[in-house]
Amino acid sequence: MAKILLVDDDIELTALLKDILSLEGYQVTEANNGIEGLEAITNDLDLILLDIMMPKMNGMDMLRKLRETNETPVLMLTAKGEEIDRVIGLELGADDYLPKPFSDRELLARIRAILRRTQNKTKESNSSSIKYQGIEIFIGKQEAYNHGELLDLTGTEFGLLSQFIQKPGEIISKEELSLEVLGKRLAPFDRAIDMHVSNLRKKLPPLSEGKPRIKTLRGRGYLFVEE
Repeated sequence: MAKILLVDDDIELTALLKDILSLEGYQVTEANNGIEGLEAITNDLDLILLDIMMPKMNGMDMLRKLRETNETPVLMLTAKGEEIDRVIGLELGADDYLPKPFSDRELLARIRAILRRTQNKTKESNSSSIKYQGIEIFIGKQEAYNHGELLDLTGTEFGLLSQFIQKPGEIISKEELSLEVLGKRLAPFDRAIDMHVSNLRKKLPPLSEGKPRIKTLRGRGYLFVEE
């Protein structure tokens, strides 16, 4: 049974979502602001549903504080049309976002996609790894190393790196990355993949000549550069 923390100051919406998620078999804990949300964090938490606009501590501040020590997947709940909130949330380490108002079906689909991606790691051998040009990833543990030094990656960033490192020198479209890593089809004007790739690019060591390891090919996708 997956454990979900729901952080939103809308009491009626929180109660409704808790009922919906409970009927789907999820164990739900609720909090009504960022301070309560941080206090409710546990080691066995599988997912956080996080609203942005809340009193005392908003969702952005909670996410910023959370990512200092914790990599639990986060699905941001954002106001419709507030693109800047989505961009900032992704930059801070959110795994995905869902604009309000949303349907029950869409919410459940996003939750299943994130949980499927993050929980599949337990089905893999912790010792299995893929190594390429000094970077080594351990699929089961969802850990990545650069010449033995651990890289501080979110679950989504690890998923992207896993796709890239298995196809060095090949162009991977944003559509493919969205399906494989986020578990959803790429929607028009959706910048989630762009932001996650940008964050990952900053965390990877550059090539010997100082160029980034991930190259953007406008209109085509991304390429993990071979030295």
